[in-house]
Amino acid sequence: MSTAVYTASATSWGGRTGKVVTSDNKLDLDLSIPAEMGGDGGAGTNPEQLFASGWAACFHNALKGVARQRKVIVTDSAVSLEVHLVGGMATGFDFEVTIEAQLPGVDPVVAQEMLEAAHQVCPYSRATRGNIPVTLVVVPDED
Repeated sequence: MSTAVYTASATSWGGRTGKVVTSDNKLDLDLSIPAEMGGDGGAGTNPEQLFASGWAACFHNALKGVARQRKVIVTDSAVSLEVHLVGGMATGFDFEVTIEAQLPGVDPVVAQEMLEAAHQVCPYSRATRGNIPVTLVVVPDED
């Protein structure tokens, strides 16, 4: 195993209807099954939301790094990530992901190139490459 720069650790109790806590207690969340999945739709979050949140933040940081290298200003940028759970119990569940980026004032062609470059360096994107279909979308500027 390589030498880790940082290690995150979390423990789950009760699966999708329990809780998850990080080893440093900075994250301590109740979990609920969404109504769309046959659950009670309770107040807790779920693994898909946690995955989407982590990947969105990581991808946005990768995108900002690409922008710095290319000297493109992305001050008011935002990245939204949708994790789609597809399939079913009979065939098994899989993920499909849509990553949308808002890059106000950036030419759409340049913005798309930057998304593709960020997708090459983001650790989540690298870890899931070839396993999860990902669609990269530049959200057009509002005129």
